[in-house]
Amino acid sequence: MKYTRMPIEIESPEQMGYENIKYNLTESSFTDAVLKNLKIDISTLTLCYGHHVGKQELCASIISESSILKPTDVLVTAGAAAGLFIVATSLLEKDSHILVVRPNYATNIETPKAIGCEISYLNLSFDNNFKLNINEVEKSIKKNTAYISITAPHNPTGTIISDEDLNKLIALAEKNNLYLLVDETYRDLSFSQKLPIAAELSEKVISVSSLSKAYGLPGIRIGWIITRDTNLQELFLAAKEQIYVCNSVVDEEIAYQFLQNKTTILENVKLEVAEKRKILDTWMLNNPYLGWIEPVGGVVCFPRIKQEIKIDIELFYQTLNKKFGTFVGPGHWFEQDKRYMRIGYGWPSKEELQMGLQNISECFKLLLQSK
Repeated sequence: MKYTRMPIEIESPEQMGYENIKYNLTESSFTDAVLKNLKIDISTLTLCYGHHVGKQELCASIISESSILKPTDVLVTAGAAAGLFIVATSLLEKDSHILVVRPNYATNIETPKAIGCEISYLNLSFDNNFKLNINEVEKSIKKNTAYISITAPHNPTGTIISDEDLNKLIALAEKNNLYLLVDETYRDLSFSQKLPIAAELSEKVISVSSLSKAYGLPGIRIGWIITRDTNLQELFLAAKEQIYVCNSVVDEEIAYQFLQNKTTILENVKLEVAEKRKILDTWMLNNPYLGWIEPVGGVVCFPRIKQEIKIDIELFYQTLNKKFGTFVGPGHWFEQDKRYMRIGYGWPSKEELQMGLQNISECFKLLLQSK
């Protein structure tokens, strides 16, 4: 494995220090939860090795909305990132081939890169509304293709694949005896259609998700892999055991108790996200500098500086950071041009979001007037 640090992690707010960022629009999750507000009691918890698959009651809670999936279809992991790492290292060799959507959450690309396998990118286009071209997918499949990798809702654009296209991808996976990996960590924050847990739909589908993004619990590092393929699940368990044996029982207990109130919590999360989304929508409507494909899921968007705006991109980010204390996720985090930026609108307070967005506009005004 040839590991390389990812720009999105090198330049992350936790690495730069939250105290150095006044208006943080880089985050891709809902506001971080405070433990004392969750009314969770772990005082009698025994700090033992946990079940290697994951706390059994937690596994059941994760798939409780499904009439198809069983708790044995779930493998609890240390966040979605560990789940994606387990999938990649279990299914890919140097002579493997993978199809992966780009832009994407960095781990979906960087781990296959570190393995050294062949990667074909399914590049999403702003001018095509970031819509996946299914014909391109079909033409790109090779005999050694191990899996197709997508995110739904998509990170960083907030778009969602249609039911029709998802089913077409599944049909391609079944026809060609390969897997479809669906990173669905924003699934509970879909504001138009809500796709089913993708692993329900076929044994050739692998779902990966977590409590980090939609619920603001990145600190407990709880994610999961779901697959109905029992042999594949056993392979993933073997990988997990060799990497870290089991999860923290503290993290799993917090996650389990949290999920007992999931419905109520999700309703409150959606209300708050909707309020922040109105702030974002109003700003974009009156913004002459950026264009976007309107997001319909998650808490991120991926606007692009309009082509007619002539501006020094490096100076723009430097000024935005240093003069205005405002940070967004530049396009290079996702192997895209820096005229793109990911704006996370779910994490900051409404006041911070409003001021951060205003600062982006003021930064454009300042630099364009000084030309």
